[in-house]
Formats: sequence, C-alpha cells, structure tokens
Amino acid sequence: MPPKREVPTYVMQQRSELMDFYIRDQRGRPAETAPHRHEYFQIQVNFGGDTVQHIGSVQRPFKRNTLAFILPHRVHVIPHPDDSDFVVINFSQTFLLPHLPCDPMDLEEVSILQAPELSPFRFQEHLDFHLAEADFSEVRRILGQMRELDANRRFGSREILKGLLLQLIGQVCGLYADPLRELAESNAAQLSRRAALGRMSEYLRRHIDDPDLNLQKVAAATYLSPTYLTHWLRKEIGKTFSELVLERRMHAARNYLLNGSRPVGEVARLCGFADEAYFSRRFRQIHGLPPGQFRRQQRDPDTPQVAMR
Repeated sequence: MPPKREVPTYVMQQRSELMDFYIRDQRGRPAETAPHRHEYFQIQVNFGGDTVQHIGSVQRPFKRNTLAFILPHRVHVIPHPDDSDFVVINFSQTFLLPHLPCDPMDLEEVSILQAPELSPFRFQEHLDFHLAEADFSEVRRILGQMRELDANRRFGSREILKGLLLQLIGQVCGLYADPLRELAESNAAQLSRRAALGRMSEYLRRHIDDPDLNLQKVAAATYLSPTYLTHWLRKEIGKTFSELVLERRMHAARNYLLNGSRPVGEVARLCGFADEAYFSRRFRQIHGLPPGQFRRQQRDPDTPQVAMR
C-alpha cells in the first residue's frame, strides 16, 4: 500500500464533533479514501460490506462483524464499498487512559499488564477481530447505547461512555485473550519495529543515490509517520534522520572509493551528492582527508600522505 501522496495527520477537531469522544456511522461524514493517520485512537466496526484494511505495512480482511483498532499515528486506510454499513469511534488518549503519562509515540512499549485495554490496538497488524453473530450482537447493543448518550450529552454521560468503551474493548480482549497474550509474550511490537527498520534500511540502500532523499519519502516507504520515525530513530539508535543518511552515504562512499576506480565526482553522485565539492568537504570533515587522498592512503598505507589544508 505505498502512499501516492503526502500522508495527512488529523487531529480530533478535524474529524470529530467533540474533543474527547465521538461516534458516527457512514452517513456522518465522508470516509477517508487514502492512507492517513491521526493523533487519536480509532475503532471501526463493520456491519456490512466486506472490504480490507491497510494498516502499517500489512493488509488484512475487514469483513462484516469485524472490528479494527487503530493506534495514534498508525498509517491506515479502509476502502469502504458504496453499500457499506459501518461505525467509527474516535477518542483521545486522555479519555481512554488518563492515568497513563505516556507519549503517544511510545504506546507500543506499554505492557498489557499495565494497560490491557491497549492490547487490540497494539496487535491489530497481527489479528483479525472478527466476531460470531452472538458476540457481535453485544457489540451492536453497546454501540447503540454509545450513540444515544453521545447525541444527548449531560452531566455523567462522559463517564458512562468511557465505561461502554471499556466494555467494548474488554469483550474483544476476552474473546481473543489467548492470541493477544501469545503476541505480547513473543514481543510482536518489537518484531514489527525490526521489520520497519529492515524496510527503512532497504529503502535507504536502494535510494542512497537520490539527492532529494528526505524524511517524508522514507517514512512513507516504511509506513510510519515522519514524527514517529524521528522519535523512533532518536530512541532506538540515538541519531537524527539526517545523521543516519549521512552515515549511510559515507559508508557507501568508502566502499566505492576502496573497491573501484570511479572518479570522485561519480562517487559523489552515486552517494546522493549533487555537488562534488560539497561531498568532498563533508567527506573530509568525517575522515580527515579528501576522498582522493583517502583512497590513495588506504590502498598504499606505507606511503606518507599530507592532508590538504
């Protein structure tokens, strides 16, 4: 599901009537038809009209009587058919988890023992939350109560809505308890991040010669938001995106210089530098020698080399 355009990130006020909790059906507003993300949690419930959901880097079936649980900042889209019948629930992190002082970018790190209500959101890429008719009838009942309360808010309605939301999540957690526990124990979130790192590394390798390589391009190819990718790189490897790209380009440059006779200008181009002089300056800053002198010294280390001043 490679995004064809810049992937937007929505905030609650753009897609909801209220800033804490909002529920609607397909008639409430037009559904998004392209990959997007949002800063809030979302649950989609399919009453009819079989389709698929694209979430992160995977595609999963989204059939009738299925629920989708979407974490903040997760790239996703569900292309609903014209005759679809579905409900969307949007809610903020403070509505669901007021006790959890956690950056939205770090929700995948939270143990399900600390916040079991996060379980279906964390492992949506690995499971299809499809319910039997008897179980789905309870979902219908809960959603009906939610819609009635949300349309007629008064003192105490917020607390009841939160209780109903927890009932909904809890029912799915109970029905999928075993696979959710297995995924938590196997650290599926970490495996997903490793897969994302693999996609990012492969994309950088194949496009290192692109002088316009940027955070937005790599984030789109990795199915992550630029904000999340920036946060993740700092946390996991202690580098900014620019530092990582420069490191990869310098590594590629060393390989070209030491394993061939390409002119320095061609090496610069192959490593994504449109300006040979700029490439030489950056190479010298990092290696202490300009590219040509570096090549000569490495090939004949016994020959004294004088760094250019």
